[in-house]
Amino acid sequence: MESTNNIIEIINFTKQYKNENVLNNINLNIKKGKCYGFVGRNGSGKSLFFKAICGFIKPTLGIINVNGKKVGIDVDFPENVGVLIEHPGFLPEYTAFENLKFLASINNKIGNTEIENAMKCVELDINNHKSVKKYSLGMKQRLGIAQAFMEDPEILILDEPMNGLDKESVKLIKKKLLELKAKGKTILLTSHISQDINEVSDYIYEIDNGNLSQIL
Repeated sequence: MESTNNIIEIINFTKQYKNENVLNNINLNIKKGKCYGFVGRNGSGKSLFFKAICGFIKPTLGIINVNGKKVGIDVDFPENVGVLIEHPGFLPEYTAFENLKFLASINNKIGNTEIENAMKCVELDINNHKSVKKYSLGMKQRLGIAQAFMEDPEILILDEPMNGLDKESVKLIKKKLLELKAKGKTILLTSHISQDINEVSDYIYEIDNGNLSQIL
């Protein structure tokens, strides 16, 4: 299963809760510079699968390698990954810029310019001093995407990135994802709208009853 072109390798991954396999013996190689779309009904395990790749949960069985390092063994969390999973958590009293500045201070890899560029790429006004608690669902979602983008990660893991966005914002994010893929970024995303997945993905998989199957 080894290949210099595989940036993520999922080997015999199983996750159990209460002796039930929520994700069952998943094997998948993710190639660098490609976009992988994942579909499945609510509760099918899509978010859980993404959390496992990010190191947020540990497998019951199996191994996940990211950039040649075993998640949960060699590293707690894979490096150089931008993540949006479920509802983004922000400090409600702070502005969008202040929230991103705080998050950027954790790794201390970027400055104000990169934060501002991330906001611009999702069309959030850097001069808007409104607190995030006053943001609409769509604005919070775009802010969540901005935080995933802002450190220019090698891998993007985006769970329902189009959720809550209007049509123009969906077009904007699709365009940005295609631009990032063209630059060699590796992208994993989910959506409950097949068109959103189809337009940007090189490969499409379905998760159903804990099992993974390729459909494109």
